[in-house]
Amino acid sequence: MAEPLKEMINVASVGLLADGVRAAWAPFRRDDFVAAATTGLGGLELKDRVRHVAGALHGALPLPFPEAAAALREAAAHVRLDMWSGWPATEYVGTRGIEHLDEAMATLAVLTPFATGEFAVRPYLDHYRDDALKIMHGWAGSADEHLRRLASEGSRPRLPWGSRVRWLMSPGPTLPILDLLRDDPSEYVRRSVANHVNDLAKDHPEVAVGLLGRWRTEGGSHVERVVRHAVRGLIRAGHPEALSLMGAVPGSGAVESLALDGPEVAVGGRLPFTVTVRADAPGPVVLKYAVRRDGSRRVFHLGERVATDPGQRFTITKSHSFRPVTTRTEPPGPRVLEIVVNGAVRASAGFTLVEG
Repeated sequence: MAEPLKEMINVASVGLLADGVRAAWAPFRRDDFVAAATTGLGGLELKDRVRHVAGALHGALPLPFPEAAAALREAAAHVRLDMWSGWPATEYVGTRGIEHLDEAMATLAVLTPFATGEFAVRPYLDHYRDDALKIMHGWAGSADEHLRRLASEGSRPRLPWGSRVRWLMSPGPTLPILDLLRDDPSEYVRRSVANHVNDLAKDHPEVAVGLLGRWRTEGGSHVERVVRHAVRGLIRAGHPEALSLMGAVPGSGAVESLALDGPEVAVGGRLPFTVTVRADAPGPVVLKYAVRRDGSRRVFHLGERVATDPGQRFTITKSHSFRPVTTRTEPPGPRVLEIVVNGAVRASAGFTLVEG
């Protein structure tokens, strides 16, 4: 079993950060910081460990924030920080520098190639709005892909694990940044742009579809892949204009047969099924499947085929896993498997999830 991510915040990661700060600011009491930062880590989860180390850093760096921030920027020049040693440093910036926008943003710009500053930048966007966004717009033109990504990722409307910034939920403010990065040479940056638009689509689908349609018209070496990744949430929801954007005819197509491997599947097991789909028209056939129970319906990708003629048939075999995961429980009970063709449910079959 893989080691939990929280264990990556440990004596070694704290020591690496300590070495950098000690090299940047001679009075830094390295051993005292390491002792304070590692005491009590064992009982904490990942984000609490990050906060704990950042708090210890604040106690060990008794300087006005602009001077402390300068020491952190210098520290990054002395040691090779990584995600786990650098994350507490960006957390420190995110929680301690709110009265010092320029110094804080400059420090995140230095640290983000080692440990992304996407979470730490959120308070500054919330507090300063236009001034912070102007700085991030400048980041979008950086030669550093990490900084370009931070411009997109840090301003996502629904950044996972990030604090909510309400004004980012309105469409418009971040579009100039996305326009600059839509055809970025780095896939790392482009995936962030696609995820940003996918966030936007959850609350403003028409704006997202219009933006993606414009990007496709404007063209670019990588825009098509960005569009396809960005539209995935709308496709999963069967949004007609998103399907049309992909070249599919919304609601077209039929299921000729759906066969489940059996009427029951055990928790921890897999449900194999085979479906045969008939196209009604030439063009893409976007296939999803959903697993539904009382109070829950989860949609998954089944495949995409391109029909050359009306009536063309495609047969797909899939196996859905009911392996338990820490983020989701699957209680035993009745289920329904639904097959979705170009946004419309075209067949369903019942089965029962039983104790393993």
